[in-house]
Amino acid sequence: MQREPEPVKIVYLTAGAAGMYCGSCMHDNQLAGALRGRGVDCVLQPLYTPIRTDGKSVAQENVFFGGIQVYLLQQMPWLRFLPTPLLRMLDWPPLIRWATARASSTDAAKLGALSVSMLQGSHGYQAAEVRRLTHWMANEMRPDAIVLTNLLIGGALPEIRSALPNTKIAVVLQGDDIFLDHLPPKFRDEAISLCSGLIQEIDHVIVNSKFYGEKMGAMLSIPKEKIVVTPLSIDLAPFDFAPQNAEPVQSNADDVFRLGYLARIAPEKGLHHLVDAFVHLASQKSHSDLELHVAGWLGESNRAYFDQLQTRIADAGLADRFYHHGSPDLNEKIAFLRKLDLLSVPTDYEDPKGLFVLEALAAGVPVVQPNHGAFGELIQSTGGGVTFTPGDAAELAGAIEKLKLDIDERLRLGQIGHAGVHARHSIENAAQHLIDVLD
Repeated sequence: MQREPEPVKIVYLTAGAAGMYCGSCMHDNQLAGALRGRGVDCVLQPLYTPIRTDGKSVAQENVFFGGIQVYLLQQMPWLRFLPTPLLRMLDWPPLIRWATARASSTDAAKLGALSVSMLQGSHGYQAAEVRRLTHWMANEMRPDAIVLTNLLIGGALPEIRSALPNTKIAVVLQGDDIFLDHLPPKFRDEAISLCSGLIQEIDHVIVNSKFYGEKMGAMLSIPKEKIVVTPLSIDLAPFDFAPQNAEPVQSNADDVFRLGYLARIAPEKGLHHLVDAFVHLASQKSHSDLELHVAGWLGESNRAYFDQLQTRIADAGLADRFYHHGSPDLNEKIAFLRKLDLLSVPTDYEDPKGLFVLEALAAGVPVVQPNHGAFGELIQSTGGGVTFTPGDAAELAGAIEKLKLDIDERLRLGQIGHAGVHARHSIENAAQHLIDVLD
């Protein structure tokens, strides 16, 4: 009797983001689940901290390069001489969650030195953990392919490649430049050089937009033949609340127009631009029905920023028309989106992803986004919104006003966007594309 072939095995390395909901973590979790749904033996392995998702996690509980251990080894290198079992105690997931939930912002210089050390792999202060990860890969997992959620966690790749010469290796670039650009110049330059050197160990570099492929290709000297564009995707199952041609969800029965924001609350995400547009419009008698609804993770380091925005709204006499919904889980997020009429996250930086665009469109809500980063490609692909010139507050306010007043156009964009996401941006399509790339 002929034996069934063993399923393809993929180890997916994802970087935990302490206690916050992280778009990359959530997407990695969804993609790992979709790979399993296609018969792949996919192990989602966290690094730094356990991941936090807004749905059911499929990730391993144990952590490599535990955040506490990595940081302490960088500050006190002599700790590497301690017995291994003692160091491993620092990687206990509940301890990591407790410590990172209470951590304040890290000094940029310390973060730069740590980033360089991690990228140095076996030549950095975390060399013992490089050996542990490599041994686990080569002796316990023996995967057909390895996927990294970003290149910044790739310091161990030379050792892994040496131990597993026939294993395919792919890295997803989805914001690496943003992290690098926040490092002090001397660390940034060294980190970019180290990242460029790691490209030779990688078979495929996956990006979610042509824009980002070109940008990172230039920054890291990536050969064009290694770059693969895979459309950004989300798990649509939780959003499938009604037949596709049903009445769009943003057609609210009351007389209120709900303008929404769904992203991490931070200056680079551009909430201040949306607040300016809201104050400009809501102060007019013709827009007395306009409300601003905000949801997203708020870290301690950005509370002063958010307080300033709330003060700006209160000073304009609009506090009763502003609502903060905290950091929603999956069900809360979908409920939040369904109540909106329009969503905008007017980022200052060139966002390489924009998952919130797909989530809004999956709920039938059109978007207004700056015409930079991946947004233009996303809106062109889905047809579910409009763009404006980045940084042009008047144009942002004008686009919001136009769609607020033109209900037929707004509903049309919502319907087209909803169909476009289903046709071209499902997590199942992304999983199959990754399988094909790694085949």
